[in-house]
Amino acid sequence: MEITRLVLPGPSPTARDAVLLCARLSRLYEDGAHAVVCDAAAVTAPDLGAVEALARLRLTARGRPLRVDGAPPALRALLGLVGLAELLGEAEEGEPAVGVQEGVEPDDLAV
Repeated sequence: MEITRLVLPGPSPTARDAVLLCARLSRLYEDGAHAVVCDAAAVTAPDLGAVEALARLRLTARGRPLRVDGAPPALRALLGLVGLAELLGEAEEGEPAVGVQEGVEPDDLAV
């Protein structure tokens, strides 16, 4: 499966950038992209604009594969604080990693 890259502008995306990025993401999926990776290496001064851009991209993806790559530590921490850490492809604390299922024993009762 080919992965398409979408580059986030630095030092932090603005609301205008978010609109343009979402339009670009929609076009990528319409053109047949199966998975998109947002390159966040240029986001060196993350703020709520970066959070808004990534949240809007997540909504635009509508459940299709979208992941953030190259996020600097400050952006990683900010995404963790606002509950968007799953965009980084990491499991949240206490949650299994994406695609990992917990084991079920045959005698386990349904909850």
